Amino acid sequence: MTATTPARLILEDGTTWHGAAMGAEGTTFGELVFNTCMTGYQEILTDPSYKGQVVLMTHPEIGNYGINPQDVESQAAHVRGFIARRISPTTSNWRANGSLEGYLRQQNIVGISGVDTRALTRRVRDKGTIKCGITTANLLSDSDFLALIREQPAIESEGLVNQVSTPQPYQLKQDGLNYLVDRLVVMDYGVKHSILNYLKTLVRVITVMPHQSDLSAVMAYQPQAVLLSNGPGDPENVPHAVALAKQLLAKDIPTFGICLGHQILSLACGANVAKLPFGHHGGNHPVQDTETKKISITSQNHNFATMPDNFPSDVLTVTHVNLNDNTIAGIRHNTKAMASVQFHPEASPGPHDSTYLFEGFMRAVI
Repeated sequence: MTATTPARLILEDGTTWHGAAMGAEGTTFGELVFNTCMTGYQEILTDPSYKGQVVLMTHPEIGNYGINPQDVESQAAHVRGFIARRISPTTSNWRANGSLEGYLRQQNIVGISGVDTRALTRRVRDKGTIKCGITTANLLSDSDFLALIREQPAIESEGLVNQVSTPQPYQLKQDGLNYLVDRLVVMDYGVKHSILNYLKTLVRVITVMPHQSDLSAVMAYQPQAVLLSNGPGDPENVPHAVALAKQLLAKDIPTFGICLGHQILSLACGANVAKLPFGHHGGNHPVQDTETKKISITSQNHNFATMPDNFPSDVLTVTHVNLNDNTIAGIRHNTKAMASVQFHPEASPGPHDSTYLFEGFMRAVI
């Protein structure tokens, strides 16, 4: 495939965009979302929370520092498609061992460049997340392609967590340091490597469990605390995870949630979770701590959020609020050792304003 190979992007509403193909040849479908990060495209491509989605980068040029083996968030790319205004023709970074274009081909990700990403972003902001398709196939007419796009299932109906969770438990063990916590179980709903890497500085033995693990399987590892990880899709699609969260609270096991884990804990405590118009995807979301009034710039990646309507204030306290739209960005249980946040404290990619939350929770455990 050459740099001038044509590609088409068609939205569910029939809007058609023509550009240049990047990455793999073929056809792909997904839910279109935009990400406002200026850097971190490799972490975005490999973040399991993007399973089922086509990611549009709002920054006008992507790829200038290439790809390296250190910045992946999982073993493979999870996005279903990738859109950029311009892909850098050169790679300039001492850590790089390949180009973004080459990585997309290697991971079989179909993408398109040379489109008006500003106009696309405004359309998503105005109309909300929308199904789309990208194709390099010349024999597929616009009308036939649009029909295929409209036939695709909504992301809410897909069992995405099952596609990204570990099939078997595994452990990460460290020795020689003074750790805050000896044993932590991480429920893998799509956990990122950077979260585990940060936890390794605080915990001696981390056990990562498959998403469908029940309470007895979790308790077999005698955890001092449990973390419910980030992940893709609708929390209503993982009722077993909500049931586990309720059981952990009933047994007074200290529990912390991130993103999807936050939504799961919200449902377990009686709060409402709903889909946002176009989600939060980027590394520049201002979040305020309701107690200290401190504002942190956070990294976020989610389409669902805990809603303030009918919030069970007798059970939960709101600890963080997203200042862009006043959605709930953090909660704490009033009587249990449970807390969760809608953003990514490890900030990969993004600012490191909120890493203190991990250590704060671990100190609360001991």
